[in-house]
Amino acid sequence: MTILISDLREAASRTPAPAMEQSFFEKLTHKKQTAFLCHSHKDSDLANGLQTLIVEDGWSLSIDCQSIELPDKPSQVDTDILKNKIIENSWFLFLATPNSLNSKWCSWSIGYADAKKDHSKILIVPTKDQEGDEFGCEYRRLYSRLDTGSSMVKLSGFALYEADSESGTWINKL
Repeated sequence: MTILISDLREAASRTPAPAMEQSFFEKLTHKKQTAFLCHSHKDSDLANGLQTLIVEDGWSLSIDCQSIELPDKPSQVDTDILKNKIIENSWFLFLATPNSLNSKWCSWSIGYADAKKDHSKILIVPTKDQEGDEFGCEYRRLYSRLDTGSSMVKLSGFALYEADSESGTWINKL
């Protein structure tokens, strides 16, 4: 079951959980998992919604993405900032939306992550719009994905699907 864009927007409207307040440095000090969330800044509401859903599911996860503002024309300073963020975080999450799939920065970022991170630490977060169009399918053969689902045992949450697999494993935290 792919994450609905409308669910991300709805989650973004909720009050963030207190766990989101912890800084990146505090997370590293306590050896907790951190993630860089690659997304189009046109989708900042969707990124905030994903962050809310992750924290509400009980994960101790800091998403380091809100502080980076990238210009249309890249500079060495901008790429160095991105490189450092991608490397220093435990995980690289790619929020697949029409905007991120058309973003030069997002394409560059996933390419860099591919070269620098273990593939087991790169997760695609596919989305679906109200018309039923899915985004991120082109990456399913290359990377694992983080997706939602439901079952009789666990009513909601996240599952991790290995690359090119339709069978996922429920996860409590990364």
